[in-house]
Amino acid sequence: MLNPIKLPLIKKLYKAHYPSGRAKKDELIITASREGVIVALLRLKTVEQYRLLTGMLVIPEVRGTSVGRTLLEHCENKVFEDGDYCFAFSYLEKYYAQHGFETIDSHELPNSLKMAFQRYVDSGKDLIPMQFIPSKVSKRAL
Repeated sequence: MLNPIKLPLIKKLYKAHYPSGRAKKDELIITASREGVIVALLRLKTVEQYRLLTGMLVIPEVRGTSVGRTLLEHCENKVFEDGDYCFAFSYLEKYYAQHGFETIDSHELPNSLKMAFQRYVDSGKDLIPMQFIPSKVSKRAL
């Protein structure tokens, strides 16, 4: 988990690699580092009693090296819990499914998340609502 003093570093990463991403101090931010440098991160935003995976960033120089997979594996075993959701780009649906998330119908989303999801979709984003299912992780471990 991120020490709040490092939030400016996260903001700088987003500005360089994903300008529309906005890290906030009230989010849970999990990072992956190589040689002391943050190379990947994901953010969980609390919405009522739920958490929404709002952004995962892997810097281009390390994409394809499994750092994103390793970060998600850590989170599925130590961080994610029942009541966590993500709005995955459709091309990433299978990727998140490999890490304990299951595709759901948008009508199954809690109301607070349903409204946010609809805003994203109405703005033209091709997103799939997904929910973290802890039992999927424990079944895979057997």
